[in-house]
This record gives sequence, structure tokens and C-alpha cells, in this order.
Amino acid sequence: MLSQKSIDIVKSTAPILADRGVEITSVFYKNLFTAHPELLNMFNHVNQKQGRQQTALANTVYAAALHIDNLGVLLPAVKQIAQKHRSLGIKAEHYPIVGEHLLGAIKEVLGDAATDEIIQAWAEAYGVIADVFISVEKEMYKAAQEQENGFAEFKNFKIVNKVAESDIITSFYLQPTDGSGVPTFLPGQYITVRLTIPGETYLFNRQYSLSQAPNQDTFRISVKKEYEMNPNGKVSVFLHENIQIGDTIEVSAPAGDFYLDMESTRPVTLISGGVGITPMMSMLDTISKNSPTRPVAFLHGARNNALHAFDKDVRKLMSTMEDTTYMSFYSDENRLLTKELLAENVFSNSDIYVCGPVPFMKAIIPTLYELGFAEDRVHFEFFGPAVSLEPTHA
Repeated sequence: MLSQKSIDIVKSTAPILADRGVEITSVFYKNLFTAHPELLNMFNHVNQKQGRQQTALANTVYAAALHIDNLGVLLPAVKQIAQKHRSLGIKAEHYPIVGEHLLGAIKEVLGDAATDEIIQAWAEAYGVIADVFISVEKEMYKAAQEQENGFAEFKNFKIVNKVAESDIITSFYLQPTDGSGVPTFLPGQYITVRLTIPGETYLFNRQYSLSQAPNQDTFRISVKKEYEMNPNGKVSVFLHENIQIGDTIEVSAPAGDFYLDMESTRPVTLISGGVGITPMMSMLDTISKNSPTRPVAFLHGARNNALHAFDKDVRKLMSTMEDTTYMSFYSDENRLLTKELLAENVFSNSDIYVCGPVPFMKAIIPTLYELGFAEDRVHFEFFGPAVSLEPTHA
């Protein structure tokens, strides 16, 4: 337990973190990777270059400072981050390393303003916060290991099929090389793929949504091929062009807190943009198999028909269901998912799931709130570290 004095000091520093948090976390990551370059095997290098990881960490540290006397309110956010950590293999032994460099970055950025008293208070606070993460993640590793066909960290999987879904999205079907089945998962969750790319110093980790209903035989991921000059392109191009049927890759057990509520009997509205359709395919496939009478509306945006993955699959799945609505919107044809169309086509009492590029999310989710949909009914997934959801007006 933290002393009241330490709590008061940490809370008093929150305004400083609001102003200079990203500066602190940028110094933190730079120093961390200089001292421990092996940790680059665990991090998404693109998120580092784009500053998304630094911003996400700064927001987390700021929230921890605000709520250091009641960390329970942060438990949903802790669990979301812990899911990512578990999927990347982050362990208890990494936390002291992080703590050392985080405190060092605070001292480096704030200089004399970071007194010994402030650093000591933050050291105590970090210890409490780290213990929360370690405890939550320990249970997640245990659950992943102990389920049927479970495994705690990474495992070798073989590519058993490779299918083009559109001009830029290809599905990869994966089976464990040891002949076992695959663990179940919640529709909407993801796995981490860990790759060694020839000529590169460090491993590459990318998280991809599972794009079919759970089954005992295979995982399926569906990967968008980015342009090679795009920082995100290195892994996706390698998968598309170099990974073939019969090849082996490393995969983590399924993770993530964005998933279909299987217990709910309410209608479902799925709203996706681009490759954000992938977790929706797992949800729709699951509903069609387990509760085909549940009403479903599916609204999907893409640039054009050639880039629209799974169109035939959606229609086929919906043909087995009783009450469905399916609409697609192509920006190249100036057909957009407007506020009016959302008002007309989102079930008023539905569970709503949204996934797509950041600008898409920034436009759709605040609009749903404006239309009166409750926040606890609107579920969404960012690919990569979460960002602010301030509305984007076209």
C-alpha cells in the first residue's frame, strides 16, 4: 500500500504528465532500447516510429497518476493492455527494467523539478502499478496454458492454405506443427504472429484478428498487403510474397478484449472499414453457426469493389440466417456511411461492434454517440495502440 504522502505527491504531478508525458515516454523508449536492444524483439517498430506507443504509454501513466488512490477504476484499461502484453510474451522480469528507465526519463526531462521526494513517490507508485499488471498477466498466461489445446507463449504453426480475399487481402490458414488442435477463442480476438525476416536484426511482431469462427482445426488470419514504402508494409509484404503453404511461423495464443457478447440475445450491428472487416467475419460466422435467428446488420466501407474482401462470404453466411441487413459503401464512388445512414440502419437496441482505420473510427464512433447509442453498447477495436477518439469531420 502507498503512503498518503506518496499518493499526494503522485497526484500533484498529474498536470505535469498531461503537459510533458509524451516527451517523457519518448525519452523512456529511447533509453530503454539503447540499454536493452533485445526488447526490440517484442515491440512493434512502426508504432514506435509513428509515436503511437509513446502517446499510449503517456496516457496510461497520466491515468495512473490521477487514480493512484483508486486503481480499480483503471482495471478495464489494465486488462486491455495486459492482453497485449500476454500476446507478446512480456513477463514479470521485464517490469523492473521498465521501471528503472521510466523513472530515469522523468528525472531527465523534468530536471531539478523531479526532486528525490517525487522520484521516490513515483518509484513506490510504479511498484504498485507493476504488481497489478503482473498479477493480471499471470492469470492470463495460466488461462491460455490450461485450456484445451492451450499454450502460454509462442508456438510453431504451419501454413496449410493461402487464399486471396481481395486485391490486397489474403487469408492464411494455420495449424500447429505438433499435430494438436487449436484452442478456442472469443470471436473478435487476435493472435500475434512473430516473424524472422531475412536481413533484419530483430524479430517482427504483428497482431492479426482471427477471421473465422472458432474451430478445433485451424486459425485463420486475413492480412492486408500494405505498400512497401509504407512503414507498416514490411511484414504484410513479406507474408503475401514470401510465406507459402507449408511454411512455418510463430503464433501466440488468442488474446484481446474486443469480442462478441455470446450471452446477449440483443440484435447485433457490425460496422467495419477496410481490413477492419476481419474480426467481424469471426463474429458473423459464429452467429450464423450458433444463433442464426439473432438479427444482424452489417455495414462495411471500402474504397471500391476490388478491395472489398469477403463480400461473397458475408452473403453466403447471411443466407443461412433469418433476419439480416447488409450494406456496402465505396468511397471511390462517393458512397459513404453517413450519420443519416447510421440512424436508419443501426438497430436501436443492438450491440454495436466497430473496427477500421483510425479516421473511420474517429468519424463513426462519436456519430453513434451523437445518435444516442449508449457507450456500453458500442464496442470498438484499434489495430495498434489506442488513440484519442475526437471526432473527425469530413
